[in-house]
Amino acid sequence: MTLSMYQASVPVFTRALTNLTHVLKKGAEHAKSKNVSDEVLLQTRLIPDMLPLIKQIQIACDMAARGAARLAGVEPQSFEDSETTLEQAYGRIERAIEYIKSFTPEQIDGSENRTVVMKMRTGEMTFAGQAYLFGFTIPNLFFHCTTAYNILREAGTDIGKTDFIGQA
Repeated sequence: MTLSMYQASVPVFTRALTNLTHVLKKGAEHAKSKNVSDEVLLQTRLIPDMLPLIKQIQIACDMAARGAARLAGVEPQSFEDSETTLEQAYGRIERAIEYIKSFTPEQIDGSENRTVVMKMRTGEMTFAGQAYLFGFTIPNLFFHCTTAYNILREAGTDIGKTDFIGQA
């Protein structure tokens, strides 16, 4: 059986963000038990020159949402980076999941060779769809989900590998 670009993207993105919500909720419970405010938790970093938890969440959502849109050949929806509370962070993840799920297999399948051009601070990056998915989007999505997990874990949240991976 062949694995389609849709199967390799939308369910993977959705699961990663769903699991991010799960570890974030466990982190919120831990923070609450220690009288740590949403603001403090969301601004927690592993080290001073890394982005805080909220930025890791925002980037993970953007990677998945923009990834699905670009594979579908449409202009990605923009999400404003304005979350300051956990409820807003959950809402951001939920909106990203809804957006990702709005794409159909017909829009994404066959995108292996679709040209994806991204405007970056350093210039444009151009990929074929398959290289974009497997060499850029998925690694970046999991980097930011893992970093969010690590921030929560380092803050003392009782989470483990099964929380990150989720249920099959």
